[in-house]
Amino acid sequence: MAAYDYDLFVIGGGSGGVRAGRLAAGLGKRVAIAEEYRYGGTCVIRGCVPKKLFVYASQFTEHFEDAAGFGWSVGESTFDWATLIANKDREIARLEGLYRKGLENAGAEVLDTRAELVDAHTVRLVAGGRTVTADQILIAVGGRANPHNALPGHELCITSNEAFHLETLPKAIVIEGGGYIAVEFANIFHGLGVETTLIYRGKEILGRFDMDMRRGLHEAMEAKGIRILCHRVIKQVERRDDGGLRAHLSEGEVLEADQVMLAIGRLPNTEGLGLDRAGVATDHQGAVIVDDYQRTNVENIWAVGDVTNKVQLTPVAIHEAMCVVETAFKGNPARPDRDTIATAVFSQPEIGTVGLSEDEAMHRFEELEVYRASFHPMRHTLSGRQEKMIMKIVVDAATRRVVGCHVLGPDAGELAQVLGIAVKAGLTKDDFDRTMALHPSAAEELVTMYTPSWRVKDGKRF
Repeated sequence: MAAYDYDLFVIGGGSGGVRAGRLAAGLGKRVAIAEEYRYGGTCVIRGCVPKKLFVYASQFTEHFEDAAGFGWSVGESTFDWATLIANKDREIARLEGLYRKGLENAGAEVLDTRAELVDAHTVRLVAGGRTVTADQILIAVGGRANPHNALPGHELCITSNEAFHLETLPKAIVIEGGGYIAVEFANIFHGLGVETTLIYRGKEILGRFDMDMRRGLHEAMEAKGIRILCHRVIKQVERRDDGGLRAHLSEGEVLEADQVMLAIGRLPNTEGLGLDRAGVATDHQGAVIVDDYQRTNVENIWAVGDVTNKVQLTPVAIHEAMCVVETAFKGNPARPDRDTIATAVFSQPEIGTVGLSEDEAMHRFEELEVYRASFHPMRHTLSGRQEKMIMKIVVDAATRRVVGCHVLGPDAGELAQVLGIAVKAGLTKDDFDRTMALHPSAAEELVTMYTPSWRVKDGKRF
């Protein structure tokens, strides 16, 4: 057997790479992990975690307004962007330290450098220029925001990366995109007092989500004052004489703003990684192609997370990493289970969802029962806020199995995680109906919708 410097070399210090490195090192394997920016990856450094902190910050405007209905007199409030940024940075630094500590405590060697493949077993460490060898190599470099290089003036725009580090809060922003990132940041900036316009090329925001959730959120956002323009794209961005920006849209509109943010998808971060030298196959977007066990076409090279462009969610990357360690080092071939993944959009109101949308389910099952409730949650009864909560359950009529649950409203993400257990377990609508309601709660609607709102057969509701 050839002698290698390491049993496992991990390229990329995000959630997936760190989990694989820590677990393998805990098994007594010689592990090194290299990260060129900061440990924690997209989620911790420039994604889920700072975004959720920004979401919390942006919700206080409504909290202050709602307090009056419950007898509270809230004095004049002011918001300081610099304080939020500083506190966010301090928390991210703390979390990065925990990632490093976990690796070090497990016995992994932590390297602060870009790493590139030389061949199937050799890695070059760019900082210092030395090379090392490894028996197994894991690619976990994640993805990056699409810069939209074809857009004239794209260099004047920001992405979600820069949004976390703006020196000043803009007075007006235009955001292009209709997915998680675009919708969440539209709500964040609006909640912080920024005049916000969302531009989306499709007919409705948040494609692949249930249409009732998409429409419900769209209406709620517009009611708050967020301008949403569908069937449009930005054709050009230019700098005004006063330093602001001007965005020209496909339908002829011209929007003035301090910032233009592009949130039009993410690309696998494989450019210049040396995959060709190692013989690793990629698809047309540069994503690493893997089999059911996360192995590439090169037997000793694996890949997990966003770089494979499968399901771009942190828990999925972590799960994939655990499967790689099971397969490569424990003799227990393990395939990631990506079926029935609970997810949330931390908009305002939130969307929490698990399983199939109504449209997806109608293509899989002969007949559906759909249960839907729309109501003012109790927290809004005294505040006077008109925002409604929507709950929806999609059921396979033949087996009565619940195949999808969707919630729009306060704490929808928390509900989706719990509902994920029920849907994953294959519970039926009868199981839901037999469950005693917890009163008073919004969630009790999920177990008290006894009569279908409609049925679906042959693509038609009746």
